[in-house]
This record gives sequence, structure tokens and C-alpha cells, in this order.
Amino acid sequence: MNTTRRKFIETTAKASIIGSIVSPVFATAKSISSTAESEFANAFEFSQIKLPYAYNALEPSIDAMTMEIHYSKHHAAYVKNVNEALAADKIFLNTEKEFFSKVSGLSDKIRNNGGGVWNHNFFWQMMKPNGGAPTGKVAEAINSTFGSFDKFKEQFTQAAMGRFGSGWAWLVSNDGKLTIGSTPNQDNPLMDNSAFKGTPVLGLDVWEHAYYLKYQNKRNEYISNWWNIVNWDEVAKRLV
Repeated sequence: MNTTRRKFIETTAKASIIGSIVSPVFATAKSISSTAESEFANAFEFSQIKLPYAYNALEPSIDAMTMEIHYSKHHAAYVKNVNEALAADKIFLNTEKEFFSKVSGLSDKIRNNGGGVWNHNFFWQMMKPNGGAPTGKVAEAINSTFGSFDKFKEQFTQAAMGRFGSGWAWLVSNDGKLTIGSTPNQDNPLMDNSAFKGTPVLGLDVWEHAYYLKYQNKRNEYISNWWNIVNWDEVAKRLV
């Protein structure tokens, strides 16, 4: 056998051995990648609830155009943005509760948009046509904590008016005690890094996009009229 043929055979044999060693590594990597993609496809994603009423159902307190833009543009954008950001960062979440417990370690985009989704899903349920005044256990809890419904409204309104810029006013239950507070931007009291904590039982959006078309810069008028559409039945469900 000449030298050239011998070298060809040796080179071919080495390539075969290396291939038999390397191939399983690539196969394993592909398998892991496929598994990760499969797991992410089944991971928790944020979603937008169906609006419980027509866009014009809360007039005159909240006008139809504001409701439509708020729900179909702002809220829908939060859903799209947070899910895209979770996929881009390869963040795997099982529940909303897990999101809140880890939010301090997530990106601003995920935190702001994820909070925006949850806050608005909550907010839509806090309203209905002809809301009236609280009764039963809600009225009792408010009266025993704040002295009267009027005093409660005054304190809650102060929290909403006192929130500089964009944010939310909240009534929360914390170890059975009702407390009023506010959070900036799309934060809420469930987040692990929130200075104000508790389980929300009532929330009010005081971002300008929630009221500016109808009320312009008169946040006080928006808040005053909002009391006419509060869904106290939903508040009662959340009161613990």
C-alpha cells in the first residue's frame, strides 16, 4: 500500500471515530433545546379578560371612546409586550403569583407590562353601571375601619389625587385589616418590591389615559364620578 493511500485511510478512520463521539453531543444539545422550547410553549402567559360590559355601559362617568381605547389599545399592548419580553428573556413562569414574587429580579419591561395586564384585568371588574354604595360586610368593614363611608371616600380620594404622575390608588386587606395606599406606574401591592403591600380589594387607575379624553386635567372630577360605578359586589368577593 502506497503512502498516499495509507494516509487517506487513516484520515477517514479518525474522522469516523470523531464523528461517533461528537454526534451524540449535538443530539443531546438539540434535545435540550427542543425540550426548553416545548416547556416555554406551555408556560404561563398573560392574557386579557373579556370586558364585562359594553364600552358605553359606564357613561356618563367614563365615556365609550375612553373605554374602547383604554381596553383595546393600552391594555392589549401590555399583554403583547409582556409576553414578547418573557419569550425574549426566556423567563418561565407558572402563575401570576410567581410573577409577583419574582418581579424585583425581572426587567422593567416585564414588570411594567405584566403589572399593567393584571391591574387592568382587576380594574375592569371593579366597575359596573349604577354601582351605588356598599352594603353588608363591605359597608361594615369600611365603617369599622374608617368611621364612615364618606371618610373612607375622602381618604381614598386623597390617595388617588396625591399620586404624582401615573399610578394607582388601592384599598387592600392585610391580615384582615383594610388599608388605603397607592403605587406608581403599573406597580401593585402584590409585588415583592412594592413599598405598599396587601391583597387588593379595590383599585383605581389614575393614569391620564384613563380619563383625559373626557376630563382633561381634572382628575378630581374623574374620581368623583367614578364612585358612581364601583362594583361593590366584586369588592365583597375579595374581602377577606
